[in-house]
Amino acid sequence: MPEPSADADRPRRVAIVGAGPSGFYTAAALLNGDEFDYSIDLIDRQPAPYGLVRYGVAPDHPKIKAVARVFERIIEDDRVRYLGNVEVGHDLQRADLLAHYDQVVYAVGGESDRRLGLADEDLPGSHSSTALVAWYSGHPDFIDLPVDLSGSTAVVVGIGNVAMDVARVLARPAEDLATTDIADPALATLRESALEDLYVLARRGPAQAACTPSELKEIAHLEKVDLIANPADMELDEASEEFAQEDRQAGKNVDLLREIAAAPPCCAPRRIHLRFLSSPKEIVAEDGKVSGVRIERNRLTPTDSGYLQAVGTGTFEELPADLLVRAIGYRSLPLADLPFDDRRGIIPNAAGRILDPATEEPLPREYVVGWVKRGPTGLIGSNKPDGAETAAAMIEDFPAAPPAPQGEPAALDALLAERGVRVVRYADWQRIDAEEIARGKAQGRPRVKMVRIEEMLEFLDGA
Repeated sequence: MPEPSADADRPRRVAIVGAGPSGFYTAAALLNGDEFDYSIDLIDRQPAPYGLVRYGVAPDHPKIKAVARVFERIIEDDRVRYLGNVEVGHDLQRADLLAHYDQVVYAVGGESDRRLGLADEDLPGSHSSTALVAWYSGHPDFIDLPVDLSGSTAVVVGIGNVAMDVARVLARPAEDLATTDIADPALATLRESALEDLYVLARRGPAQAACTPSELKEIAHLEKVDLIANPADMELDEASEEFAQEDRQAGKNVDLLREIAAAPPCCAPRRIHLRFLSSPKEIVAEDGKVSGVRIERNRLTPTDSGYLQAVGTGTFEELPADLLVRAIGYRSLPLADLPFDDRRGIIPNAAGRILDPATEEPLPREYVVGWVKRGPTGLIGSNKPDGAETAAAMIEDFPAAPPAPQGEPAALDALLAERGVRVVRYADWQRIDAEEIARGKAQGRPRVKMVRIEEMLEFLDGA
């Protein structure tokens, strides 16, 4: 390996692996400081930047997607380069990053999901919310997901915001989604949907529902959809009632749910049933695919810490299910050559500094941010203080960090060219972006997404 460069005049070279919200907020925190002159490369394996903003925010939530305009100002900074269609672990290895950058930040998010731990969980008809959301958002990895909506019943396990998004997208009329940026293949499938009943299963009670009141209110006001809850579930135990009075979000949710439970269902063609204190215990299969879910009724029991734990009562019920979606949380995947805490699903770290598991000391020049740092918690905005914390650690560490051996941008560019990597630059993305918007304008939509990497690259090469 070449000797480290002693050129103190060049900008500090930083690689941020992952061009989603956590990566952008980290870049912003570095650029806003006046301690060092930074040169930042945002590296993403997709041609399109913005991560979950493009591929995770529900298509009928355009206001949330507007945060991309904030990210545009960051990526257009002269000190920032976008290197899309570059996969770390394939096109570039960890050793390459350390050779070409003074500091490296991994901002790869939660690419997988938590599982139910049931047999037959991978049968046809069973999907994770991670995959389903990516499917209707046009993510190239999931656009060919075999989603079958020819049956009449779906079960969504979980009651967080993602579960609400999934239930809402599946239940609302396809004509409503036809004015959004939903992926065209998903829209075509939803137009033919035969779904009539969707069951949303929550293992605990209304006071413990993880969704926000705004998500709950939105799904309650869907046209041509009845939202149904059991009035008996609204009779809270003493601890849950006390929690609902003390926690503002829980209190609002309980009030909304009591209103929903008190309102008789009308005659809508689709129904969403909120089932509290219910846990899936067995996936029922027929003809090699999902046909139902056996659920157990729970009760809440306080632990020594005061946490209200769901405990099975031994009372079971079988729900029909032509489609099963688990929405019980995201999970990050290990990165090649980096330490990983498999139990917590994160890269071990202290304030963003990656730790060596053997010594519990920070690894030189390597950092982490976002869900792979703290776990899959918080909304998009939660990544802003998280990125600022990691950036502060980087700034503090920089004076003692040796410079990268090959710290000039041209050296990294030459390496990628030598390996035949078709790098998508920000100017390339702007052309894709403009074309998607133009296609959308012709249909009265915000954009029509290119959903395959090959399609994007062919457009660029032919434009």
